[in-house]
Amino acid sequence: MNLSFQPLDLKLRHTFQIAREIRDVQNNIIVLLKDEDGITGLGEAAPTGFFGEDIKSVSSVLAQSTDLLKNADPFHIEDITGYLKNKFPKDAAARAAIDIALHDFIGKKLKIPLYKLLGLNRKEVKTTSFTIGIDTLEKMCKKVDEAKDFPILKIKVGIKNDMEILKELRKITKAVFRVDANTGWTVDEAIKKLNIMEELGVELVEQPFPVGSIEAMKKVRRHVKIPIFADEDVKDSKDIPVLSDAVDGINIKLMKCGGIREALRMISTARVHGLKIMIGCNIESSVSITAAAHLTPLVDYADLDGQLLVTNDPYIGVTVDKGKLTLPESDGLGVAQKCAGSQVIM
Repeated sequence: MNLSFQPLDLKLRHTFQIAREIRDVQNNIIVLLKDEDGITGLGEAAPTGFFGEDIKSVSSVLAQSTDLLKNADPFHIEDITGYLKNKFPKDAAARAAIDIALHDFIGKKLKIPLYKLLGLNRKEVKTTSFTIGIDTLEKMCKKVDEAKDFPILKIKVGIKNDMEILKELRKITKAVFRVDANTGWTVDEAIKKLNIMEELGVELVEQPFPVGSIEAMKKVRRHVKIPIFADEDVKDSKDIPVLSDAVDGINIKLMKCGGIREALRMISTARVHGLKIMIGCNIESSVSITAAAHLTPLVDYADLDGQLLVTNDPYIGVTVDKGKLTLPESDGLGVAQKCAGSQVIM
């Protein structure tokens, strides 16, 4: 197989702000795996500086992987992804791009959609939340109005006036609220705010504290009823056991864990420990969002709206209608490239 890759700069509809960063553009990379018969597997890397990856590091990993993929049997996904994880342990987004492309390639080779390859029921795909990034109160109210068709909103918090904002947002929508602090709170803040949020109908909270604050999460969990989900604290399956008595659930992202193979291991591990599961995303195109959507029959919650937050997604795959995700029925990921007047299946 021939591996090639190219940059994909996604332009955000609104300046995207969370507790620790602000940006207007997300710099991703698209991966193509192609065999001598012309079958093409499509993948995507959406690196984040929080986990030490960027376009330069992803490109380096992909360049070093070309020889391996050239001589590899694409059906040996466990061997390939295992080798890449040993060689590039800190480069999860780069590995995810290859993993996704391999699954897309195999689905096309076998002429079945990915969800069938995984033995999953397309009818069990979940409803996604829609993310409202941190902004002025006026702009956040406008964003909520724009998302009025979504029954679930994920509100980014972790700033001084986040409670004031949340109370005002509750006045203008009946949507289910999930909040994501992105490591932005102290213990005392979390206890105080979450008890108030319970009255506002908040369903769950993600990652209230910096990575490694396990005792803090245990303490807060004793004082609040709202379920706590780990996000930045849980990168792959090995992180789950130590968190199992500190949180109620985990957020799996293909870009954190290295792709579909590891995500499946995380799902199994989390179930063994009695944890709820969300599958989430970074700012991504329909390529990797669709890959994650194929896994949603296995999870409890979906937060797969990255492609909806940008203006120039060049692909179409999973569709969203009032939050409900619908998987494509084409082979592999089922992702098509947009072009004038038609679609080209990749």
